This record gives sequence, structure tokens and C-alpha cells, in this order.
Amino acid sequence: MATEFTDEALAGPRGPAEHAIREQIIQAANAHFKHYGYSKTTVSDLAKAIGFSKAYIYKFFDSKQAIGQAICSSCLKAIPAAVSAATASARNPADKLRLFFTAIIETSVNLFINERKLHDIAEVSSTERWPSSVAYLATMDAMLRDILIEGRTAGEFERKTPLDEVVRAIMQAMQPFMHPVMLRENLDRLPQGPIEVVNLILRSLSP
Repeated sequence: MATEFTDEALAGPRGPAEHAIREQIIQAANAHFKHYGYSKTTVSDLAKAIGFSKAYIYKFFDSKQAIGQAICSSCLKAIPAAVSAATASARNPADKLRLFFTAIIETSVNLFINERKLHDIAEVSSTERWPSSVAYLATMDAMLRDILIEGRTAGEFERKTPLDEVVRAIMQAMQPFMHPVMLRENLDRLPQGPIEVVNLILRSLSP
């Protein structure tokens, strides 16, 4: 089974963890980041916008990055959810592999490219390897692994190459359409680019 994507990767709050106030800070920060961008926003800016003191915000989050991780984690959860929904109707493992990457790319574009300011936080998260981003990639690896195992069990995919190597190679091949920075540079290659790469991957997986 795929690894569950949880909030465990997030930096924990300092002091009392009143859920409602944490959520209020996250929602206000999300709105502020969407308007001004993550990189150009400081904790002082957030405090002023929310109406809390900076010291009070630090009772719940030990840094701006911790707030960013909470927002990024919430956004990233939409991607495995979309993948699960898309692959549920797959006719076979090969179809499931196509739908897996289609759902990842379409959801990523909707989340981070169409929301330009959210792309800022996605880019920082990926480049700096925030725990939320690392957890997301681990979830994608696990979901891909499940598809490959299903294909091998059904006799549709080759079994000679070590499974870990296949997972790594496929994820590396799809990086131009998954990594926020690279995806932004490859928008003009959608949707044909990833389709061609997946077709090549599927030919390499033939027994």
C-alpha cells in the first residue's frame, strides 16, 4: 500500500497548540502568500495582516517556513487524492501508470502554475527540500511502486530490473513535468511531452 501522506512532516508549533488559532494563522498566511508571494512576506507582515503580535505567532510556529510547510502540505495532499481518484477507473496497470502521471501533472498545474503566488512556495519547498515536499515525493514513489508491482504480478511489466531502480528511473524521467521549477519551464510541452515519455517508459517495461 502507498505511504499515507500526513502532517507528520510539518514543523510542530511552540507553546499551546489551539487548533482553531493555528488554522486561523494558516488561512490568513495562505491568503497573504497568494497576494504577495512567500519570498516577499515576513512574519512581521503576517502578524500585521492577521492582527496578532509576531511573538504570538511564534507560540504556534517557530518560523515562516513552518507556516509555509503547513500550507504546502495542505496543497500537496490534493495531488495523491487526485491520483487515487483518477487511477481507480484504470483498465489495467499500463492505463493506471498513464493516469497516475496525468493526474499529478494536471493537479500540479492547477495548484501551482495557475496560482502564481502559490508556485513561489512550491518552488521554495521543492528546492530547499522541506519535510512536506519530501513526504509528498515519498508518497508518489510508494504509489508508483504499487502500480509497478501490480503490473509485474499481472505479467504486464518486466521483472528483471530491481524494483527500486525502476521507481527511481521513472521518477527521474518525469521530473521535467513534476518538479515545480521544471514544470514551469515545460508548460509549452504539455500535454504531448509527458505522454511521449510515458509511452517510452511503458515500452521499456514490456516483458
